[in-house]
Amino acid sequence: MIPEPAPTVRELLAFYLEAGVDCALAEEPIDRLAELDAPPPTPRAAPPVEAPRPVAAPATMRGEAAPAPDIAIASAREAARTAPTLEALRELMQSFEGCALKHTATRLVFADGNPQARIMFVGEAPGRDEDIEGLPFVGRSGKLLDLMMAAIGLNRSTAYIANVIPWRPPGNRTPTPQETQICLPFIQRQIELVNPDVLVTLGNPSTQTLLSTREGIMRTRGRWFDYDAGGRTIRALPTFHPAYLLRSPSYKRLAWQDLRAIAKVLEQGAT
Repeated sequence: MIPEPAPTVRELLAFYLEAGVDCALAEEPIDRLAELDAPPPTPRAAPPVEAPRPVAAPATMRGEAAPAPDIAIASAREAARTAPTLEALRELMQSFEGCALKHTATRLVFADGNPQARIMFVGEAPGRDEDIEGLPFVGRSGKLLDLMMAAIGLNRSTAYIANVIPWRPPGNRTPTPQETQICLPFIQRQIELVNPDVLVTLGNPSTQTLLSTREGIMRTRGRWFDYDAGGRTIRALPTFHPAYLLRSPSYKRLAWQDLRAIAKVLEQGAT
């Protein structure tokens, strides 16, 4: 039999990246097998036995055990409700311990853009680039979103951008329904505080979560919905996520139709 060729460094790196391994824990590799072959340590004399003393319960390590989902959801709702400003909401989310994603992500990805903007874009969750920089939509899909906004005269100084999930799921996996429900009160409060005239949900997950629909993006895109933001109704339009458009560029034509509809509503509101 002809042996398979050894993978190249580029192929190995691509494999590790797909598996979710995207950072090194140390500068030098560690040979775990060599550690197993090392001689066992020389036994030492047992210390003298002391009388047992009461020992305090060990402190729970950060991220060791997350609260039950229903408790975490209730805690998130209460915390979000009490945030009077976006900065206060950010600080509350920084200290929130109810979502396990916080302990596997590098940092909180809160938002980018202008909090006074008339339009707000909401995606699903940060990816690797967003996790590194701490800003939403800064990778390949972010560059496409910038082009989409520019096509209707917008940029990051005239729009506000966030995600339903503010922490990157490990390996860019899909957030679980529990993780989404725990984070939902925070994005809902964020929308209330920004109070835009137009809300754009990018992709299926954010559309279904925020607009309470089970229909797919093919059926919801281009349709206007009413979003209840704490007593005020905001016009909401679902469209394709930029990452989906990168994989399926043939749908850019439909996305352009959605962008034109958004621009029309913004123009009407300005007159």
